[in-house]
Amino acid sequence: MNLLKHISALRVFMIATVVLLMCACLFNSSTVAQQNGVVRGEIGKRLDEYFTSIAASGFSGVLLVVKNDQVLLSKGYGLANSRKHTPFTDKTVVDIGSITKQFTAAAILKLEMQGKLRTTDAIGKHIPGVPAEKSAITIHQLLTHSAGFENNFRQDDYAPLQRDEFIKLAMDAKLKFAPGTDFNYSNIGYSLLGAIIEIVTKQSYERYLFENLFTPAGITETGYQIPKWKRDEVAVGYYIYGFEWGSPLDKAWDTDGPYWNMRAATGMLSTVSDLYKWHLALGGEEVLSKAAKLRFFTPHIVAKHYGYGWVFTKTPRGTTLIWHDGSNKVFNAYFRRYVDEGVVAIIATNNASHQAEKEIGKLDELIFGKN
Repeated sequence: MNLLKHISALRVFMIATVVLLMCACLFNSSTVAQQNGVVRGEIGKRLDEYFTSIAASGFSGVLLVVKNDQVLLSKGYGLANSRKHTPFTDKTVVDIGSITKQFTAAAILKLEMQGKLRTTDAIGKHIPGVPAEKSAITIHQLLTHSAGFENNFRQDDYAPLQRDEFIKLAMDAKLKFAPGTDFNYSNIGYSLLGAIIEIVTKQSYERYLFENLFTPAGITETGYQIPKWKRDEVAVGYYIYGFEWGSPLDKAWDTDGPYWNMRAATGMLSTVSDLYKWHLALGGEEVLSKAAKLRFFTPHIVAKHYGYGWVFTKTPRGTTLIWHDGSNKVFNAYFRRYVDEGVVAIIATNNASHQAEKEIGKLDELIFGKN
């Protein structure tokens, strides 16, 4: 009898163990499914199959595609940190580069709505010590890259350049052309806009955006320092051939954001879901009024298809595409709004060998079919 009792007890233990293991497997499967994001419909399946296949060849990044307000794909591929084997997910934080510029432009329009400046203002109204040859430059010209400034100073992005030092360098710099007569894409111009935002508001650039743009839009994971990300949440960047560039959190920044070779022009961190929230906010008037959005989405420099932090082009289907990209030659991101077709596509990568730019044509083909 004792032997039979022991056998029965053993059977109960084994059954209980199997049940627990099955539950653990189900839990893990659910967790993986959540980490892997959303794949929906034929378009989502096509996209997922393609990006899964190139991830096997070294592609790493994150992709969000939404059509008519339905998420078709929201998923990460490859590794966000190869040394720690951390997978990319649709929650991974990435460097969005010059996509930052549209936030700066929106902040300027918000300040105009608040009566604190006008885009027609000469920059000398807000920046002290503007020399005569630059006295005619307007805020509008900074927004449209038509002020005549070079793209960058020949310094490392992370050089410890303070705001007043940056302004002096900009005011002393030789212009490429007379203001308003041509176009030259300029990070210097957008960082000057960031300086104007700080001078007018007496707040840091990021703080003003956080309070006046991001919070009304429900955006919580975008910025320079305010979100306080955990280190493992932020993707690590890789040079060509896989040499580690590092995380943006490892770079030299000031106490309230990057130094002024970057601030307001590039280098902001975000997630694909936050960028989509930004897209949704621009559909309403929580952030910008109807009149402000009309100017935000106008191609002011027609020959270059450039507005205020956005590029405007036509697709092969004759529809309107409003977009911007961002890159530091390691991270690469694209924010594409097919406004006539109800589609938003956001892609970001962390590897110079497999940049998002190389996949834009294929991305469009998979969403819309060959054309």
